[in-house]
Amino acid sequence: MESAARMAAASLSPQAVSEFAADVVYGLNRPGQKELSSKYFYDEIGSALFDVICVLPEYGLSRAGIRMLQRHAAEVVEHLPEQVVVAELGSGSGLKTRWLLEALARRQRVNYHPIDISGSALSRCQLEIGQIDMVSVLGFERAYLDGLREVASRRRGDEKILVLFLGSTIGNFDRPAGESFLRQVRSLLRKEDALLLATDLEKPIQQLLMAYDDPTGVTAAFNKNLLARINRELGGDFNLARFEHVARYDETERRVEMHLKSTCWQRVAIRKAGLRVYLRDGETIWTESSHKYNPAEVVRMGERSGYRSAAQWIDQEWPFAQTLFFAA
Repeated sequence: MESAARMAAASLSPQAVSEFAADVVYGLNRPGQKELSSKYFYDEIGSALFDVICVLPEYGLSRAGIRMLQRHAAEVVEHLPEQVVVAELGSGSGLKTRWLLEALARRQRVNYHPIDISGSALSRCQLEIGQIDMVSVLGFERAYLDGLREVASRRRGDEKILVLFLGSTIGNFDRPAGESFLRQVRSLLRKEDALLLATDLEKPIQQLLMAYDDPTGVTAAFNKNLLARINRELGGDFNLARFEHVARYDETERRVEMHLKSTCWQRVAIRKAGLRVYLRDGETIWTESSHKYNPAEVVRMGERSGYRSAAQWIDQEWPFAQTLFFAA
């Protein structure tokens, strides 16, 4: 019998396939540097590989996020107004979120809305969170802002919204785009709605590169699965053996970049996108950026985006910050 996650992943809507194809055409036709959006990493296989990455000794980011919520969930709740609705952008499996939801559920009944473009991730989130007493789960398989707009439209009376943006996903945006995204989130909120924002902090370059290029090759498989997903869902003919996973650090931008490097001259066809693309030997497809911050920079970014900072917690084992903001 198929799992709920497998069934969710298998039922891609025609609209989702069309959007995927359009984004692939746009990214692979970009002049100078070909790109693919990191949001498409998380099909069923990609989500499973990322779960493995999160337990690798080299990748301390996820453990830091969980550790922070284990230690500080009660403090976060103390800052929140009565009767909040929780909306999580990019919930994944919800594993890291259960600590905060359990703390909040000791005070009130909680309506939790995970928002993710991965149906399989939402299915796993339902399994992870759905058993917590006093927590009701209603997920939305949507883009971040579309899902948050839906949550905001459902609020009742004086309910406040707590937006969770965990896992340092804000780091996947270029800095100006990240700030613009926070302003877009703010435009959907009312005054005194809350945002808990996670950001990965600067650390030694070699430590960062090991986190994104582990010696066991799990991150490489995760990166290449993006090409495999194009093959499966869009009728592509990428030969994964002709690509290498590459992790780089850009000191000027303070970001780790993940690329897929072509190891030969090759032509790739993607049937459902109506696309043929040529890659030179050594040419790369840029698949992810992960920007790193310092704590004061995070506060300033939030304040410029229409929030006031209420509290900030920093993990010392793997430098990582969670900052609580309120809509100003």
